[in-house]
Amino acid sequence: MIESLRNHFLLDPDVVFLNHGSFGATPRPVFDVYQQWQRRLEWQPVQFLGSDIGGYLAEARRALGDYLNAAAADLVYVPNATFGVNVVARSLRLGPGDEVLTTDHEYGACERAWRYMSRERGFSVVSRAIPLPLTTDEAIVEALWAGVTPRTRIIFLSHITSPTAVRFPVAAVCARARAAGILTVIDGAHAPGQIPLDLTAVGADFYAGNCHKWLCAPKGAGFLYARPDVQHLIEPLIVGWGWNDVPAAPGFTFGSDFLDFLQYPGTKDYAAYLAVPAAIEFQAQHDWPAVRARCHALTAEAIGRIEALTGLPSLYPQPPGDFYGQMAAAALPPIADLPAFKQRLYDDYRVEIPCVQWGERQFIRISIQGYNTPADVDALLAALAGLLPPAVGANAPAARTERRAI
Repeated sequence: MIESLRNHFLLDPDVVFLNHGSFGATPRPVFDVYQQWQRRLEWQPVQFLGSDIGGYLAEARRALGDYLNAAAADLVYVPNATFGVNVVARSLRLGPGDEVLTTDHEYGACERAWRYMSRERGFSVVSRAIPLPLTTDEAIVEALWAGVTPRTRIIFLSHITSPTAVRFPVAAVCARARAAGILTVIDGAHAPGQIPLDLTAVGADFYAGNCHKWLCAPKGAGFLYARPDVQHLIEPLIVGWGWNDVPAAPGFTFGSDFLDFLQYPGTKDYAAYLAVPAAIEFQAQHDWPAVRARCHALTAEAIGRIEALTGLPSLYPQPPGDFYGQMAAAALPPIADLPAFKQRLYDDYRVEIPCVQWGERQFIRISIQGYNTPADVDALLAALAGLLPPAVGANAPAARTERRAI
């Protein structure tokens, strides 16, 4: 049962936690494996970091590769998706006259990485508006493609967006971009674990993802994938023993420049990477496809109830289909101080949930993970009814009753 998973997590039982999307949460058995790796490091640090780490990381990459349908040699662990995007943005040799095409739904840190490099190197970052509410995958692709010019060298796109929780049709974009000779860089921070992810089918040139969000690995476990024919474009973000302008240092060769440049930046705690196979195994043991389906159903119910409460239209087509998974957003009426509103949700109702300012619009973004229950959604709706303007909140009791009767 979905209720039973709550005991597997270390979360504060007094908090209604509806924000798995920001940083994830790690199950107790996975956290135990994480700490076992830390203890193994401390038992014999020289052997662990000096001779064994390459084999340990290779095993962890094989497990992740099997999970993502990608060759282990095409994956390297990095701390998070933002780190992976920075590696790519700094590696690609763009200059004046070149353009990076993206959307107005992107995660701020990754967008900043491209804008920082554009300032340094003189290329342009072009942001296309993808209007809400959404209609079809084809409309999204065409809205993005309208920004392609002869100067477009890179398309940077989220697989699942952070502010609006939209699942973009990245496979269709990647296929069209490759036919046009344009490289694709996909921010997959929210995809692994939330949706079935097949990197071969996605077809991106570069894909950066997080394992510590929806896959429930420990914090600081992400990956960067690069197709074999573009790996030569990658340069080290931190130059260390793996950079081989002279014969590579013994113990720091892992089979390719791609791995040598990125896999071993020096002394650090590698335990989060090495615990990723345990996270994969935990979800396999708990029938995660069924968990995801239950979470999606509860997410859809929550979004419907919020929309009934506010009277505001959905951001997604009806029915929403695959436009969101376990994370979705709903519009809020105008709130003068959104950060204060979010803080009151937590202080007064103990509901942990993000409130998003996206341009001129405001959203609440709900994440439903295997530890959440319908009672959590009830608590959120009660909090919104208590905090939203009276003209809106007055609709809450009828809306809740109607939704629960469906």
